[in-house]
Amino acid sequence: MKSGVIKWALFGAGVLFGTAGIKLLSSKDAKKVYTHCTAATLRAKESIMKGATTLKANCDDIYAEAKKINEERAAKEAELGEE
Repeated sequence: MKSGVIKWALFGAGVLFGTAGIKLLSSKDAKKVYTHCTAATLRAKESIMKGATTLKANCDDIYAEAKKINEERAAKEAELGEE
């Protein structure tokens, strides 16, 4: 009998807590906090995307330079091989 009462009390407390939580999370103040957090996330995303673009450009430059070095090296080796 005692465990049945405890289970119902816990269930009731969970319902009460859940209802209060929904009210709290849907309040104007909470929405304002969510909006500010979302705005900060968007700013962080912009910053990361700028960094990624710069990194990609640098990687492309490195790749092109490495290709050029290998082509020059192959040309020198071919030149030496013909002599």
